[in-house]
Amino acid sequence: MRVTVRITERWIYRMRRVLATLCLAALSVLIGYKVVFGANGMRVWDGKKAEAYQLQLEIDHMRDEQEKLQRHVDSLRRGEPAAIVKEAREQLGFMMPGEVVLFEQRAKPDPKPPAVANNLDQK
Repeated sequence: MRVTVRITERWIYRMRRVLATLCLAALSVLIGYKVVFGANGMRVWDGKKAEAYQLQLEIDHMRDEQEKLQRHVDSLRRGEPAAIVKEAREQLGFMMPGEVVLFEQRAKPDPKPPAVANNLDQK
């Protein structure tokens, strides 16, 4: 038993640098894995960056829409005739004297669902 312990001690003493290198390599691999795939790793960071970019695009789009609506509100508050006439036509259905209004007729939906119509034809 004592011989086995001495042989093991000598082997460990001679291989100490190799063992230390292997331990550092394993530690480096574990840290690298954590950096890439961990809770706040590179993959999560890339996903958050893409999400932030999409949200910024949405914010820019909404800001443009808000500015457009604000200009429209300002034109209505100033009493611009073109804006008031446009809103009267679109929202209230008004028309100017002497105008002829054309309506587009839409096809009426079939009152029976197609499955029921097919079943009735088969009888």
